Amino acid sequence: MRGAEQIPWLYDSAMAVLERLGLGSWRSWLARGARGRTLDLGCGTGRNLPLLPPGTQAFGLDPCAASLARARRRSPGAMLVQARAEALPFRDGAFDTIASGLVLCSVGSPSQAVSEMLRVLAPGGSVRALEHVRSTIPWKARLQDWSQPAWTRFSGGCHPNRDTERTLAEAGLSIDPETRRARDTLRRFEARRTGG
Repeated sequence: MRGAEQIPWLYDSAMAVLERLGLGSWRSWLARGARGRTLDLGCGTGRNLPLLPPGTQAFGLDPCAASLARARRRSPGAMLVQARAEALPFRDGAFDTIASGLVLCSVGSPSQAVSEMLRVLAPGGSVRALEHVRSTIPWKARLQDWSQPAWTRFSGGCHPNRDTERTLAEAGLSIDPETRRARDTLRRFEARRTGG
């Protein structure tokens, strides 16, 4: 489904405004904690890629070719792959870090995407996430549910009412409480395999 997320200039314009309003420091946190071989899952136009620390080997994945073309200009050294999060074209255990920045709201099957993330995550690796989630305030959650169909069509796939933290936990990831921050419906955190 084509929407605002698949129109690179529009997406970048919206992100630039949001980053000036505070999202920028959270995006910086997401990228700067990456180590080793790093997959920027749903990299879009590549806004996270130039923020990755020196020494990381950057891979970006996105289903939208137009967004990847912009990511290529933003980060010429990154390996970019056109694919979906639910079917990652990488070997098991390929990545030390997976960065998921405003992605799991837009995938077709969040549980399948997280299963694939776990498959390609190396032992001891981490998932760093910056996501918006279902509100914990009942009236806001109802508003998210009510607006979801129209918003999903306009945005090109975003579901504002997904309980992403629960999806990760059900898949076998434990969120490090020291890294977890919440601001209204935004969350940022680092997670590892439960017991790992």
